[in-house]
Amino acid sequence: FGVSICYDMWFPETTRTLTAMGAEVILHPTMTTTIDRELELTIARAAAITNQCFFVDINGVGDGGVGRSIVVGPAGDVIHEAGRQEELIPIEIDLARVRRSREFGIRGLGQPLKSFRDSRVHFDVYDLDSERRAYLHSLGPLIRPDRGSRAGLDPLDSPAGQTAPQPVPQPAPQPATEPAAQPATPNQGELT
Repeated sequence: FGVSICYDMWFPETTRTLTAMGAEVILHPTMTTTIDRELELTIARAAAITNQCFFVDINGVGDGGVGRSIVVGPAGDVIHEAGRQEELIPIEIDLARVRRSREFGIRGLGQPLKSFRDSRVHFDVYDLDSERRAYLHSLGPLIRPDRGSRAGLDPLDSPAGQTAPQPVPQPAPQPATEPAAQPATPNQGELT
């Protein structure tokens, strides 16, 4: 579990850092009384999808907020959205959904945490080589899903007759090349 508070949700690095450390559920208490609640609900869904986690965004009511708390699953599905009144939200969170999503991809496709981990672009803020990010390395290889694969949609066992997805090959470094020289003036007969 990871906790971010109120305005933290507007900074994706907060949630990404928590999930890179292994959080499968982000608890996000807030007391939003402003007109941007609809935007925050969109951010909650996006955070759940891009981090393959449950995102539980709890907002106050009355003087403490405009309500509309939301629970989002790792594929961005809204499990529950509360109204503007005080409400008890009894839900059961299946952590196996997070693990399947992270192993096989969202709906058998998107693997943002593995793609982030394997990116050639280095973001100092995330310090991927840190021992604190060991969780990302435990996810296994980035896999290209087979066409028609139901990986991540079915229980952990692969359906009969399906082949296992194959790791995504890492491209070989390409030497830098100079762009071809362009003529300084148009050739005879060319339109400019």
